Amino acid sequence: MKSLRFLLPLALLSVSTLAVAQHDAPKANGAPSDAQKSFDKLKTLAATWQGSVTTDPPMAESINKLLQVSLRVTSKGNALVHEMQESGTPLDPTKYDHPVTMFYLDNDRLLLTHYCDAGNRPRMTARTSSDGKTVEFDFLDVAGSTQYGHMHHAVFTIIDANHHTEDWTYMMPGDKPMHAHMDLHRMD
Repeated sequence: MKSLRFLLPLALLSVSTLAVAQHDAPKANGAPSDAQKSFDKLKTLAATWQGSVTTDPPMAESINKLLQVSLRVTSKGNALVHEMQESGTPLDPTKYDHPVTMFYLDNDRLLLTHYCDAGNRPRMTARTSSDGKTVEFDFLDVAGSTQYGHMHHAVFTIIDANHHTEDWTYMMPGDKPMHAHMDLHRMD
């Protein structure tokens, strides 16, 4: 019985090592997929960013406000965490907006899950521009209530190593779109 207790963890470790090795292996032709290229491009944005936000239709509460965005690679490079908050506000998600978005590969798809302050979790799937500088996410599905609306679309455009834009479309109740454009510059 003692030998089984010793062998089980060893067997599990071997299987998990094999799974990680297969996950990290390139495609049969050696080239990364478009999803992998897009994910790698987005991971270059890992930093703290700050910039202005404009909305359409205009929202009085967003005028002259700066937004801070933090992106960091996590989970051995398998996920990218994106967090937003108004600059200068305390990091207290119980009182202030603080949505979190996770980017990750699912086979040959790059997906995002947006953990929204509206209490739902929309998922979107990526498509890349031909120049590789823009990654656009289209709505896939949503978990949770959409009573207060939901995030529906996102576009990340990399201008250069220190500048990128993000465009997010939020579907208000009644399917009325609210567009937010963020012009972000690297802080660190």
